[in-house]
Amino acid sequence: MTPQITEIPKKIIVGNRLTMSISANRTRELWQSFMPRRNEIPNRVSSDLFSLQLYDPQYFNPFNPDTLFEKWAGVEVPDLTGVPVGMETLTIPAGRYAVFVYKGPASDSPQIFGYIFGTWLPASGYLLDDRPHFEILGNKYKNEGPYSEEEIWIPVTRQPLPDGQYL
Repeated sequence: MTPQITEIPKKIIVGNRLTMSISANRTRELWQSFMPRRNEIPNRVSSDLFSLQLYDPQYFNPFNPDTLFEKWAGVEVPDLTGVPVGMETLTIPAGRYAVFVYKGPASDSPQIFGYIFGTWLPASGYLLDDRPHFEILGNKYKNEGPYSEEEIWIPVTRQPLPDGQYL
């Protein structure tokens, strides 16, 4: 699976967030609180949903399923006009992302993340960048459906060579 490397402008997300770990996963709780209220958000850029993770810079080194991170459920908006009471905002800074298209049930996603972080990233010439990781759940996303499709966005930066040049 080869990603597309792309540069994005900043994105503004409105939604809800929870702190969790892989071993104490609260994703269902997060989405159950967000989905009934998503239509309260005015001026959405599209109907796409964002599942977003904020990790401490050392989160993956070494990986521990008990380490806490912040997870968001939200939508993209053009500005901060009309943020509903009880929802929060997050700005994804502009930057470079490796974009993987994943097809299959959500419960199989640990395998694709294992590939991304264990195989693709070490051989890619890129390093993880300290920006939000996110998935875009568009109209082809069907959660546990066998033909479900989502985009996995991994923040990356070029890996410098010993002489200071970049690959």
